[in-house]
Amino acid sequence: MTQLTTDPLTLGHTAISLAAIVTGLMVLAAMLKGRTPVRLTGIFLTLTVLTSVTGFLFHNDHVTPGQIVGAISLVILAVALFAIYGRRLAGRWRTAYVVTAVAALYLNVFVLVIQSFIKVPALHALVPTVPPTGPVFGGVQAVMLVAFILAAWLAIRAGRTAA
Repeated sequence: MTQLTTDPLTLGHTAISLAAIVTGLMVLAAMLKGRTPVRLTGIFLTLTVLTSVTGFLFHNDHVTPGQIVGAISLVILAVALFAIYGRRLAGRWRTAYVVTAVAALYLNVFVLVIQSFIKVPALHALVPTVPPTGPVFGGVQAVMLVAFILAAWLAIRAGRTAA
């Protein structure tokens, strides 16, 4: 099992990631009510971009799955940023924003779940492989994916009724 590290890059990346997830969940809660809190949304998007960017600062001899997820997240975030700041959520851009913002949040949580199974002793005992695999891990990730898809759908509906 990988030990929890205390190097500044890991601590900073982890803190940014957790802050992005917390603010993202707050933004998602607002979206479920048909609202888009401007300041909180800006903080969420900024922290989520920083999460992906700082993930590329770790030294690796090859491209890692985390870097692939980070690259996908940055592409998704580019669409979210364009939808909210470039198109001001007009028309279908509101739906594009909700889908991409929720997808970016999901990817952060996806990585959090992976890291939790690797670094939290109780979870690592359930799934001792690195990277995590198997029915328990797959089940948790499947539940998370379904929950985020449902949340995005509900947020799209809430945005339509609020607009």
